[in-house]
Amino acid sequence: MPSRLRWEYLPEPSESAITALAESLFPRNLLPWHRVMACLLLQRGLESVFRVKEYFSPTLKKPDGVTLKRLSEATLMSNMLRAVDEISATIERKERILIYGDYDVDGTCAVSILYLFLKKVYPDTPGVPPYPFVLTYVPDRYKEGYGVSQAGIDYAVAHDVKLIITLDCGIQAHEMVLYAKKYGIRVIVTDHHTPSKELPQAFAVLNPKLDAHRYPKQDVHRYSCKELCGAGIAFKLVQALCERFSLPQEAAYTYLDLVALATCADIVPLTGENRVLVAEGLRRINDPNIPTPVLDQLLATAKRPIEVRDLVFVAAPRINAAGRMAHANMAIALLIGQDPSILEKIEQLNQQRRSLDKDIFEEAYAQVAEAHDEEAPATVVFSETWHKGVIGIVASRLMEHYYRPTIVFTRSGDVLSGSARSVEGYDLYKALGKCKQYLIQYGGHKAAAGMTLRPEHYQNFKKQFQKVVARDLPLSYRMPLLTLSAELSLSDITYDFYHELQKLAPFGPENMDPVFYAHGVLAKQVRRIGKDFSHLRMILTDPKSNHDFVAVGFGLGYQESLIGSGQPLTIAYQLTENEWQGRKSLELILKAVKPMTNE
Repeated sequence: MPSRLRWEYLPEPSESAITALAESLFPRNLLPWHRVMACLLLQRGLESVFRVKEYFSPTLKKPDGVTLKRLSEATLMSNMLRAVDEISATIERKERILIYGDYDVDGTCAVSILYLFLKKVYPDTPGVPPYPFVLTYVPDRYKEGYGVSQAGIDYAVAHDVKLIITLDCGIQAHEMVLYAKKYGIRVIVTDHHTPSKELPQAFAVLNPKLDAHRYPKQDVHRYSCKELCGAGIAFKLVQALCERFSLPQEAAYTYLDLVALATCADIVPLTGENRVLVAEGLRRINDPNIPTPVLDQLLATAKRPIEVRDLVFVAAPRINAAGRMAHANMAIALLIGQDPSILEKIEQLNQQRRSLDKDIFEEAYAQVAEAHDEEAPATVVFSETWHKGVIGIVASRLMEHYYRPTIVFTRSGDVLSGSARSVEGYDLYKALGKCKQYLIQYGGHKAAAGMTLRPEHYQNFKKQFQKVVARDLPLSYRMPLLTLSAELSLSDITYDFYHELQKLAPFGPENMDPVFYAHGVLAKQVRRIGKDFSHLRMILTDPKSNHDFVAVGFGLGYQESLIGSGQPLTIAYQLTENEWQGRKSLELILKAVKPMTNE
C-alpha cells in the first residue's frame, strides 16, 4: 500500500469573494467556519445567494407540494421526439418491443425502469398476439460479451420483435444495427458512452454527449446534463413518454430509486441533474411512506438514513454479482419485482464473488512478488484459471495496493481477456493504443478498459505496456492524490458547520465530501484497531484551544509511531457523525498525516 500521498490544495477563492458570500449567507456574527463554508461554495462555482439556496435544495418539490423545475426538459435531448414517436407508433400497431441492456447495475436498472413503465402503458392482453408485448434481453457476459450481440438480434427475430431499444449500450453497434435492419427490425439506441465519429444507422440515437458540431446531420439540441448514466437516459425517455401518454411526471418519479442506484454505481459526476436525481432517489428510499421494496430488500442491513455509499457498497455489488457469477436476468427479475425470493440466491452469488475476489487477489499479489514486480511501472498479471467475472475487481484492488496502472488477464476460450484500471490522471485508453499491435480488440476510457489478445502475444504486450507507462507516467502520478479543500482548525468545528456541510450532499465524483487540513494538532491515546490492527483510533487536540475529537485513521496503522510521537502534526481529515447508545457526536476520519515541520 502506498505510504506517501500527493497533497494537492484546491485554489482558494479571493478574500473579497469569500467575505462577500459569507456576509450574504450569514449576516450576523460572522464566524470562522462561515468563511470556510463560503470557500467550499465558491469552489463549486456558486457565487450568489440564489444559486447557493438552489444548490442546497436538490429536490423536485417544495414542502408544500409545489413542483420545482430542477430537471431539463426530456424532449431537449437529441432525437428524443423521434424515439417517442416510434415507440408510440409501435404500441398503436400492437407490435412487440425488445428492451436490450447491459449486464451491470446501470444496464439492469435501465432495463427495469423502461420495462416497468412500458408494461403500464402497453399492458398485455392474454390471447391477443404478440403476447407478451414487451420482452427484455441482456447478453451473457461470457458467451456474448458486452454490447449488442448477434445472439440477441437472433432472439429478437425468433420472437417476432419489431422494435429494439438498447439501454447503456449500442453506440458502437454499427454492424448489429444493420443486421437487425436486415430482418426488418427498427432499433433505437440509448447509450451514455462516448460516441465515435460515425453513429450507428439506427432509427434514433439518444445520447446526451451528442454534439451539434461533431454531428451536424443529427437533430442535436443543447441538453444540459452530458453525464447521465444509462438508467438516467432511460428515465428521461420515460419522462418524455409520460408527456406523450398524458401521464403526470410523478409516474416517472416512481423509478428514481433505481435511477439513484445506477447513477451512484456507475461513478458518473454527481453534479447538475445527476445530483438532483440521486438526492430525490435517496429521499424516496428513506421516506417510510414511499414504497421502494427492492431497495429496501437490498439495503436491509444498512444503517438508516441510506446514503450514496450504501448504494455503492451494499446494493450495487449484489446486483453486479448476478451478471458476474451467473446471468444478469436474475438481477432484472429482482429489480422488476418478479421474484423477490431471488435475493437469497443473489446474496449467495455475492458471497461466492467475494471469496473468489479474495483468493484471486492473493494469487495475483503472490505472482507480483515472485516476479519482483513490486516497483514495476505497471502491474500486469495472468492466470489460466481466474474467474473472468471478478478480474475487474481484482485489477482495482491491485491498482489501489501498488498504485500503478494495472491489467489482470485470464483465459477466455482461445484468447486472453484482460481488465485494466488506471491511476488518477493517467489515460489508460491512450496507453493501450500504443500497444494495439498485440491486441485483438480493446475499449474503455481513461480510468478503465478491457481488451483481448492471443496467448502468444501476452509477454510482448506486457513488456510494451510497461515500457509505455514508464515513459509516459510522471513520477508524481505514482503516488495517490489527496485533494484538500480548505483549512479548518479543530477549534472552529461545530455542529452548526456540520449541518451546513451536509447541504452539499449527496457527495460523489466532482462533488466530493470535502477533505480539510489543520496544523499543529497533537495526538494522544493512539491505539491500533481492526481485525488485522491496520487502523488507528486516537484523540486529536488543538493545543491552542484544547478542543479535541475522537479520530479514526483507516489503513494508517503503519504511522502509529509518527502519530503517537507527541510532535505537532499537519492532518488531513473529513468530518462524520457517530451515534453510540443514542448519543450523537462529531468525529474525524483521518485521511493522512505528516510532521508539521514539513510545512
